[in-house]
Amino acid sequence: MAETEQQPQLYLISPPELELTQFPDTLARVLDAHAIACVRLALDTRDEDRLSRAADALRAVTDARDVALVITDNVPLAERLGLDGVHLTLPGSVRAARKVLGPDAIVGAFCGGSRHDGLSAGEAGADYIAFGPVQGHDADDDSFAEAELFQWWSEVIEIPVIAEGNLDRAQIAALAPYTDFFGIGAEIWGQDDPAAALTALLADM
Repeated sequence: MAETEQQPQLYLISPPELELTQFPDTLARVLDAHAIACVRLALDTRDEDRLSRAADALRAVTDARDVALVITDNVPLAERLGLDGVHLTLPGSVRAARKVLGPDAIVGAFCGGSRHDGLSAGEAGADYIAFGPVQGHDADDDSFAEAELFQWWSEVIEIPVIAEGNLDRAQIAALAPYTDFFGIGAEIWGQDDPAAALTALLADM
């Protein structure tokens, strides 16, 4: 596949903790201000009740706007709640998730900066591959997905790719020709106005 001709789409990642009396309204404002392709529920908990209540609250927002909702790793809950799919942090579990959720579900895989893991997940049936973070947290941190990986993927592989983690305006501008989606979460949720923060983040794209 040649360099991405169209502008990358947006994929939102929820905070690891969220307040259900407030976050759905915040999410709604972001979805109303920007064209979002998918929302990922990525809570830092395994509590089924908390996850279920959060999924129901977010789905009321996403369904009303025809936006897909996936959940991180929890295949049984995705099936039970009838969510649009699952985002897997263990790319080796793609085939098993697909078997449970069926051919129409979204099954995505996070592969860090590993080309091999991305290819393996794609061969197993992943609908998209996510690479990241796109830069280290400081000058000594070299554990990130390099721009060359996205460029190579866009030229050789047809499976959509997401760039996520530690994004800023410069990274978004640099990666826009080579990625299909930007996965954005922590970059905006801590701001007073996440919708405006997202607008600013995308200003150079």
